[in-house]
Amino acid sequence: MNGWIILDKPSGVFSKTASNRVARIFGTKKNGHIGTLDPMASGVLPIAIGAATKMVPFLEDFSDRTKEYMFSVIFGYETDTLDVTGTETARCDTVPSIAQVRSILPNFIGHISQVPPVFSAIHIAGRRAYEIARAGEMVDIPARNVDVYSLELLDVVDNRWLFKMSCSPGTYVRSIARDIAKMCGTMATVDMIRRTVSSGFTLKNAHPLDFLENLFNNGADVSKYLAPIDSGLGDIPVLDIGDMAVKFYRNGGFIGVGCSDGLHRVYSGDTFVGIGMVNDGVLKPKRTI
Repeated sequence: MNGWIILDKPSGVFSKTASNRVARIFGTKKNGHIGTLDPMASGVLPIAIGAATKMVPFLEDFSDRTKEYMFSVIFGYETDTLDVTGTETARCDTVPSIAQVRSILPNFIGHISQVPPVFSAIHIAGRRAYEIARAGEMVDIPARNVDVYSLELLDVVDNRWLFKMSCSPGTYVRSIARDIAKMCGTMATVDMIRRTVSSGFTLKNAHPLDFLENLFNNGADVSKYLAPIDSGLGDIPVLDIGDMAVKFYRNGGFIGVGCSDGLHRVYSGDTFVGIGMVNDGVLKPKRTI
């Protein structure tokens, strides 16, 4: 079986582990996911199964790259991971007012510079930052530019402050929380992260991991929960090459076409054939299904 599972990843599971468990349900080792979530985070994780893995680079480049998160923060202490899974490193008694927090949020909207958490998957001299940190070595992570499209405080319940953020890929929720606290003269720890939108998919499209595994373990048909291989590629124009040219094209053949240059989603009628590149009226295969 080939296609996409839009997973509602549970908290406490690594993204790669979740992807492998989904692949097991569909009887393949061939899988890949887009947009790694922290182990403690939950929410939308698009997972490619089988031949859909060929579409991962195109989905990353041509789908809506906006990410949306709900997250909650506890002010007054900080951990080494900047979330509740880490070890407490500092504490203070300062808790900002709602008005103070809301007044500084505009500083985090737009094209901003952000230093990722020390415990992150960023590569530093060929090693993951979290590997260096766990070894007790100093980690010097350079700042990077990210885009935050919106950031708002939704509610405060007891000591938990609930925020909603829309942003570009590579934006770290934990860093946003740390920097909000710093600007308010205090410190903070994230205790919940939930991704609600990723690569154009939302929680409405997503299926919980335990739901899929229960169906599989009880012999139910899970194939109906697979989204088509060409899901999320709507920004790439369509080119229909007809039935006669499909075999030739799938074997690497070049085809003369009358359309504009650039990438195209190639179809034969309703059948998705793959992604091709047109140059000077000639279609060449890039990825075939």
